[in-house]
Amino acid sequence: MKVILLQDVKSVGKKGDVVNVSDGYARNLLFPKKLAQEANDVNMHILNKKNEADRKKKTAEIEAAQKLANELKDKEVVIYTKAGDGGKLFGAITSKDISQEMEKQLSVTVDKKKIAMNTIKTLGIYTAEVKLYPEISTKIKVVIKEKQ
Repeated sequence: MKVILLQDVKSVGKKGDVVNVSDGYARNLLFPKKLAQEANDVNMHILNKKNEADRKKKTAEIEAAQKLANELKDKEVVIYTKAGDGGKLFGAITSKDISQEMEKQLSVTVDKKKIAMNTIKTLGIYTAEVKLYPEISTKIKVVIKEKQ
């Protein structure tokens, strides 16, 4: 019997897969536990429409991420902070600080978890990688200056 899985089922398949299982397995386990539904014409049509909508949504997300990556490319974020002798900072600059400054200076909201860099402990110019989507990232310049 062909069924459409509504949830991941171990050793059978992932959610949304159309798989062939024995009639008894489908009727006695998958259907009562709402893990699957029969793969008839109506359900297959609904599944195809849902998959198409998911594809369109993913394409739109990728396009938006690429557009944002092009906007951010070679941009500069300047952070003013207190520093001691030899340009050593009091504290450190983290991805959270960079995320907040990007929002203020560039009007772009980026989650701090998507900014890849080491913590900054001295004044200077650094590069940080902003990962906007899997396989879509860009680099921005981070300038740390002493607050006057």
